Amino acid sequence: MLPAMDSLISAAARALAAGDPLGALKRVALREDPSALALRGIAMAQLGDYARARELLRRAGRDFGSREPLSRARCVVAEAEVALAERNVATPTRPLELALDTLQAQADHANTHQARLIAARRLLLLGRLQDAAAMLAPLAKLALAPAQAALASLLQAELMMRILEVDAARQAFDSARAAAVAAGIPALLAEVEDAALTLQRPAARRILPGGDQVLRVDQVAALRHAPVLVVDGCRRILSLGALRLSLARRPVLFALACTLAEAWPADASRERLIEAAFGLRDPDETHRARLRVEIGRLRRLARGLAHIDASANGFTLRAPADGEVALLMPPLPGEQAQLLALLADGAAWSTSSLALALQASQRTVQRALAELERSGQVRAIGRARTRRWLAPPLAGFTTILLLPVALALP
Repeated sequence: MLPAMDSLISAAARALAAGDPLGALKRVALREDPSALALRGIAMAQLGDYARARELLRRAGRDFGSREPLSRARCVVAEAEVALAERNVATPTRPLELALDTLQAQADHANTHQARLIAARRLLLLGRLQDAAAMLAPLAKLALAPAQAALASLLQAELMMRILEVDAARQAFDSARAAAVAAGIPALLAEVEDAALTLQRPAARRILPGGDQVLRVDQVAALRHAPVLVVDGCRRILSLGALRLSLARRPVLFALACTLAEAWPADASRERLIEAAFGLRDPDETHRARLRVEIGRLRRLARGLAHIDASANGFTLRAPADGEVALLMPPLPGEQAQLLALLADGAAWSTSSLALALQASQRTVQRALAELERSGQVRAIGRARTRRWLAPPLAGFTTILLLPVALALP
């Protein structure tokens, strides 16, 4: 990533580009000049020692100073990549934006592309899909180096998976695989192959009277693109074709929608709805009055998507033109499925980064993590500000539908 100032620096840079951090360290391990410090930092990042990598890159950036803005910008990009590997998505983005501007002005195309890939990956982690698509769009028209082309195609595949464009995701995975083979980096090819397996893994459960039906991503996409009213418990939305209604911030209304969808085509009793929405098993007239209010709110919000009719026993959910209703739930049970989905990538997340990704308060996330820790599903490392949270990988299914979406594509 950094300019070759002499033969050792050049050789170390080539080793890093080929995925050989130990080979790079053999050449610059004892050097203290800024270029060597930066290369050592990148090597330590490839070896997984992010704290040491961050320290070396910051030292290199300070030593380059204002007299060498291009080299300093490259250090900023490398440090942003380290922060991304640490899942520290709560850090300010302004330094990376300024570095990107500097790299573009100096016509450093390779590092400009790398900065865009880092920014796009961060946006995907935060669920900002439109912004991620805009960041990736300029790269689609360029002839990137094989390794960067593989990463760009991987990010495009994830983006397409998140918006349930499965055919486009398959094409992006094929492009990523071809680029990874051309790059000749085994770890990169393994990453592509593992990511492509998400197309074959269970992504959701469809709740049916006779038992749950496990669905792959393409089967979920077929439902979402068909004239079927989908009550999506993975993303907490109601959808019918291109129409979408998010209930992510309305847990009571979402609980009512799920209960109505589970009972479809029959009605759901008032007692069942009250227990699902309010957690009460012995309701009185005040609870029935509250239920009528909440049903009225859901009816107004879902206008055009669904009809909710009163019955002698309770309420009935109907799709327009008496169409089909499908209730989807996450492939893993529990209220913290989305939090576990973020932690399932094997990286160590801070509480602040998890809160930012989930668009929740840190206190809410802390309570959820404490509950998961008691049940043995997550564990903490470090203390105070250095505390990070880990969870074992969730094998056997994909979490692609559980990842946060802060701003969905239309």
